[in-house]
Amino acid sequence: MGPRSFVSQPAQRHISFLESGRAKPSREMVLQLAEVLEIPLRQQNLMLTAAGFAPIYAETDLSAPEMVSIRKALDFMLRQQEPYPAIVVDRYWNLLLTNPAANRLLNAFVAPEELQAHFYRDGKVNLMRAMFHPQGFRPVVVNWDDFSVHLLQRLHREAIAEGESEQSKALLDELMSYPGIAEVWHPSARTTQNTMLLTVHLKREDLELEFFSTIATLGTPYDITLQELRIECLFPANDRTEHNWKQLLKSQNG
Repeated sequence: MGPRSFVSQPAQRHISFLESGRAKPSREMVLQLAEVLEIPLRQQNLMLTAAGFAPIYAETDLSAPEMVSIRKALDFMLRQQEPYPAIVVDRYWNLLLTNPAANRLLNAFVAPEELQAHFYRDGKVNLMRAMFHPQGFRPVVVNWDDFSVHLLQRLHREAIAEGESEQSKALLDELMSYPGIAEVWHPSARTTQNTMLLTVHLKREDLELEFFSTIATLGTPYDITLQELRIECLFPANDRTEHNWKQLLKSQNG
């Protein structure tokens, strides 16, 4: 006997009809399939629209009144991360919130006027642009090849998963147009990692810092904005960074 099937024959036939276009899925079927496949809310809306139904998930601005409790929670997390940097970004790597330590880190390596001139769009800094642009962080990242490949791979996965929306693909295409990025992305340029964690290693003149990060998300969201938020906290990767960071804070406060 072959392996037992946990799907009945009628159900298998119906799924086959859906796949071939011989049957139209119900709204409930679309949502059930999306839940089983763990499809993000943004793509679930696209699936519903493609099937002829209205989208059901809202995309609420983080500054909206109904987001007050979420903002309080995010602000609390950012405060608790002090004296180390913490940021909140959206699905497209736009910087939404920072703690003071994150602002110190940004300004220590990229002048505020450079951030304003090159990376502000719609009132937000895009961290991917700030990282890859020749006038951004790129010149001060010591482990540029390894770190940039990691970011490009992540953005590439997000662009594939995004489906019909073009924002991640457009951002990836823009980054790939910057000088030297296509060569970095080439598979032959990738190296084998011999460390437990990939860090970002920054060096500008006498200031040298190396951080690893943790990334948190909000649990069980029913809003697209909330599902796509990422809270990233940076921690010193070694004693040298901890010492240098404390010295930087002392000089800036002093």
